Amino acid sequence: MSSTHSNLPLAGLKVIEFTHMVMGPSIGVILADMGADVTKVEPVQGDNTRRLSGSGAGYFAMYNRNKKSLAIDTKSAKGREVVQQLLGDADIVIENFRAGSMDELGFGYDELAKANPRLIYCSGKGFLSGPYERRTALDEVAQMMGGLAYMTGLPDKPMRAGASVIDVTGAMFGVIGILGALEQRHRTGRGQRVVTSLYETTAFLVGQHMAQFAATGKAAPPMSIRQSAWAVYDVFEAGDGERVFAAVVSDTQWRKFCESFGFAEFLADESLAKNTERVRQRERTLPVIRERFKQFDKAGLMAKLEETGLPFAPIAKPEELLDDPHLNAAGGLVPVTLPDGRATKLPALPIEMDGRRFGLRHDLPKIGADGRALLRSRGLAEAEIDALVEQGIVAP
Repeated sequence: MSSTHSNLPLAGLKVIEFTHMVMGPSIGVILADMGADVTKVEPVQGDNTRRLSGSGAGYFAMYNRNKKSLAIDTKSAKGREVVQQLLGDADIVIENFRAGSMDELGFGYDELAKANPRLIYCSGKGFLSGPYERRTALDEVAQMMGGLAYMTGLPDKPMRAGASVIDVTGAMFGVIGILGALEQRHRTGRGQRVVTSLYETTAFLVGQHMAQFAATGKAAPPMSIRQSAWAVYDVFEAGDGERVFAAVVSDTQWRKFCESFGFAEFLADESLAKNTERVRQRERTLPVIRERFKQFDKAGLMAKLEETGLPFAPIAKPEELLDDPHLNAAGGLVPVTLPDGRATKLPALPIEMDGRRFGLRHDLPKIGADGRALLRSRGLAEAEIDALVEQGIVAP
């Protein structure tokens, strides 16, 4: 989508973000990509997420594009006074710090809404209201206690999913709440507080397994040992040792599959015409299918599956997506500059609107890079800004 503000769906909305790690910044980047004017308020030394290593080394780069940065000491009275000026006409505030921390700074919803009743205030928390609401949570905590780690791992070895799926999905629910609050504000003229949480997000995601138990009386086994609902729904090895996932999920697909791969004996067997019966006979059919698939190399097998119209996928690693032809062809990857100056590409929002994707308007912000311009826009004179910098209240 064009990088100009005017044609973006959330253009004109002013967002102030007090966040770190993944959940809060994810809310901000979704709004920012869609055109909102997002200012990230961070400590003078910068958000600690900027300095994470290991599995956290990509957090800042992935979730903070299209934002401005104001690095300011909010523990100082003068710093809080300056931030209050920014908040006075904000449309949306985002925060994901521990319960009570924003209230201690004077930036809690109740206080801000007195001066700005149109404010929509979104908090990303571990838990919604209830007995657990004061607990500290992380993505992995929620996955463990919400049943997702059990469903992902082996029966005796729970395992978190291979991405921050709860942080990001919780952020998506936060954005849904914000957009709902904006629509309601159009009718009432008033904002409200929105809370999204990790634990309840996890419960929503495993709801299908809860419903399965309610419907059948049988607990869902972990996905690693589940019995598939379909006869062909597996990872197969090609002749070159590479692996491909393939699925046959309807009776029509089964007929096409048999015709395409030359399984005349299966096609003629009436006992295999219906999926339920095919599932019962997996031990008979799968070894034959596996051997047939080994007659192809990976590329040939995928070409055959695509030609047949079947669901299939290579078993890819995340870094391989950087060179994925589909993602690179249509704006699926956004160019950003890493803090060390290297250029890379990271996933765009997985949305098309009017046939267009959302791209980059502002590269990853340097610590406090927009501070002077933001303070000038609030009426501070250059001498006042210089004094704040000299006192260590605002980053230079």
